[in-house]
Amino acid sequence: MATPPHRYAGPLHAGLRIGLLGGSFNPAHAGHRHISLYALKALGLDQVWWLVSPQNPLKPVRGMAPLAERLEEARRTARHPAIRVTAIERELGTRYTADTLAKLTLRFPKTRFVWLMGADNLRQIPRWRHWTRIFRLVPVAVLARPTYSMGALGGMAAQRYARRRVSMHEAKGLAGSKTPAWIFLRNPLHPASATAIRRARASGS
Repeated sequence: MATPPHRYAGPLHAGLRIGLLGGSFNPAHAGHRHISLYALKALGLDQVWWLVSPQNPLKPVRGMAPLAERLEEARRTARHPAIRVTAIERELGTRYTADTLAKLTLRFPKTRFVWLMGADNLRQIPRWRHWTRIFRLVPVAVLARPTYSMGALGGMAAQRYARRRVSMHEAKGLAGSKTPAWIFLRNPLHPASATAIRRARASGS
């Protein structure tokens, strides 16, 4: 019997380093794959999990493709053995990142998780529910995104945790860092945009 698409299959050995990339993936695109592969190498991760959200609380329901459709497209896009596509938030019964991380760290206490997010999310994370708890639960890696990086580094979250920022030469040790700890990765930029893809599909181009 096949494993349900929202569940993670397989044991996690102690010390496994896993990057968590959450989002609507509406749709998943080459930019998601690009930053995942960069994070795997730069942070010395064993895997990256894409947490395809059943419904992002900060995004409208209208225009959101069905979860099964987004999962299937994410699998086609990932195309890498170290990138696992999951909708584990449906299994966990969580909607907010802080709650998801709390349950994952409780379920897998010997796994070293790192929260991965784009610079746009670093800028807006103070709008997230219990956002400071995210920084307390797991180390955070912020990936550069076109037009957002400079503004993000001047935002509330970056300023609040300025003294806890990890340098690039410590990147491969981030997963084992005492929290709060975060790093800004100056990865090569990728032009893909889910919004642009949806607009192009809507117009038939």
